[in-house]
Amino acid sequence: MPNILTSRFLFGPGPSNCYPEAMAALAYPVLGHLDPVFIERLDRTCEGLRAVWGTSNARTLPLSATGSGGMEAAFVNSVSDGDVVVIAVNGLFGERMCEVARRCRATVVRVDHEWGQPVDAERVLSAHPNPKVIAAVHAETSVGVLSDIAALGAGKGDALLITDAVTSIGGLELRADDWGIDVGYAGTQKCLGVPPGLSPFTVSDHAFERRVKEPRSWYLDIGLLGGYVGAASGARTYHHTAPVAMIAGLEAALDRILAEGLDVVQARHHAAGTALQDGLQEMGLELFAAEGSRLPSLTTVKVPDGVSSAAVRSYLLENFSMEIGSGVGAYADRVWRIGMMGPNANPASVTLVLGALKEAIAKA
Repeated sequence: MPNILTSRFLFGPGPSNCYPEAMAALAYPVLGHLDPVFIERLDRTCEGLRAVWGTSNARTLPLSATGSGGMEAAFVNSVSDGDVVVIAVNGLFGERMCEVARRCRATVVRVDHEWGQPVDAERVLSAHPNPKVIAAVHAETSVGVLSDIAALGAGKGDALLITDAVTSIGGLELRADDWGIDVGYAGTQKCLGVPPGLSPFTVSDHAFERRVKEPRSWYLDIGLLGGYVGAASGARTYHHTAPVAMIAGLEAALDRILAEGLDVVQARHHAAGTALQDGLQEMGLELFAAEGSRLPSLTTVKVPDGVSSAAVRSYLLENFSMEIGSGVGAYADRVWRIGMMGPNANPASVTLVLGALKEAIAKA
């Protein structure tokens, strides 16, 4: 029986179709994690990550974990018992930040927003007079909303700013240094067009100096990971066996993105997302995220009354080998999430999704 999974189009919030360069790199001969050729590859990958993060941070690396591992690394290295952490919540991943901070025994000050709305920087900044950390999601995958991280950075004072950039890195404007991001984490499976498994991670010198000296995790201790990538001193110490194949794939994708031009890639994602959103509205569908703050890389659209979300998604999968995502939480059956990320951020993909969705709604 043929494996139809190899030909499926993934337009959901999860792993996007990957850049072919990344997939080809996964088949490279497997190097040892101490091989000098691999060390050079790791150095190039870290340099590419600095470009897509918009940072000069020495401690910028592909953390050997998914984006959720990046989230945990950000908090365990920044938060001690009783530290005040202000967290903006406008979707599922803001809620997860609260849970991770709670497990670090922080005093969590949660600033809730209506799902589908962007983060209100003024409310977040006024929530506590002297927090150790302020945290927010740049591109909230669960609701398709883009928030203004630069405004938080401008008003953070002495607080460390932790930012989730899972659905923005590699496809949307991201300027960690200019925006005042102290600790940032992301994932490879969205706009970077690489299979999931690594978390692009960056830490400013200021955040490193203020880090928790004995975090609750050994594996995610950035003090030890600095030696793993040779940050700052350039000297390396053994920390863990690196996922060499995954790093090869990430290096290839970063090379491909930077060769196209980061500004060109960002424009391509913006154009694809805008075209999709315009097309959905022309079909009479209503978008979920607030106008003016809609993610181009991931669009949320309300399921029409009387239409079964599950039936439409099943029809797309069975008849077009196309996967779109459902909503989450209270919106699980009321919202679709459609990604235009990585190689899928192009006009042909927009046309394909719009045509298939129109047919699915009519027949499902």
